[in-house]
Amino acid sequence: MTPDRKTLLLPILLITVGVGWLLTTLGVAPGIDWVWTLGLAVVGISTFAVSGFDKVTVVVGPFFILASCLSILRQTDRMRFDVEVPILVIIAGVLLLIARVPAIPVPNWVVQETKPNNPPQ
Repeated sequence: MTPDRKTLLLPILLITVGVGWLLTTLGVAPGIDWVWTLGLAVVGISTFAVSGFDKVTVVVGPFFILASCLSILRQTDRMRFDVEVPILVIIAGVLLLIARVPAIPVPNWVVQETKPNNPPQ
């Protein structure tokens, strides 16, 4: 992870906490635990911001973003927990299938660099 990407985490976290706090204070959907819900979304978004686009982030990022959206639906009584969990399992499976697409790169930390053999002296 480059130093520029590391410096993204704190600002994103502060913005998330501030937005959740403001939404609760203003009474916008007060029954929602914004820290949890926005925390899920931040994990998903920061996955791309920190690691870029690869086979791991294409699964982890969207999964957490969708989990955040489903959490809002559950907390506003538009979806039951026993429906939310199977949907998340299905989403995980679909995202894992998408990650198998050859056009999506393998993460750099998985690819081992090969060192050229030292020529004999």
